[in-house]
Amino acid sequence: MVEVTGLGKTVDNGGAPLTILQDISFTVMPGETVAIVGASGSGKSTLLGLLAGLDVPTAGAIRLDGVSLAALDEDARAVQRGKLLGFVFQSFQLLPALTALENVMLPLELAGRKDAAAQAADWLERVGLGHRLKHYPKHLSGGEQQRVALARAFSPAPRLVLADEPTGNLDAATGQQVIELMFDLNTKQGTTLVLVTHDGAIAAGCARVLRIQAGRLAD
Repeated sequence: MVEVTGLGKTVDNGGAPLTILQDISFTVMPGETVAIVGASGSGKSTLLGLLAGLDVPTAGAIRLDGVSLAALDEDARAVQRGKLLGFVFQSFQLLPALTALENVMLPLELAGRKDAAAQAADWLERVGLGHRLKHYPKHLSGGEQQRVALARAFSPAPRLVLADEPTGNLDAATGQQVIELMFDLNTKQGTTLVLVTHDGAIAAGCARVLRIQAGRLAD
């Protein structure tokens, strides 16, 4: 599902090059759960952004489901994301002007689903928010917002879900509930999951852990 070879990312740092990632290589098989861990600033979120095609590497290659991201322009990468990927963000990234139902409907409508409203309502029921369909994000707790985000990520039946610190803005108890729900949804859907986390307990729930140190994969 994911094949990364010799990946590097360097940016301009006031006229001097700053290497964020260097010579990263790994594969993720379909249905596998993989945690990416490392200290703050080690390059974890940069790597996730590159996997999503939101940024482009300065070296190496990424293939998702057999498709090379380097062969796609920005618009084609966006189309690929819509067909293949689901996202879960630390800051939830719900659209504030849309209700919980409308937030979950959005990727379904973009995918051309005629039954987007019914599908979205069913997914909100699955994450325990069937009674919150018409509520706006500002009227939902952090845990409820992340549950809406999970429903939005999984509802289009993506083959790959990328999660960036999905419990980072939640208290410990709520974060535990959310991560258990995410793993449960992932198992039931047979999705491939790659998540970035600082939490060792969350990482331990994945089949494999990749540790980044100073921009490189540790042994």
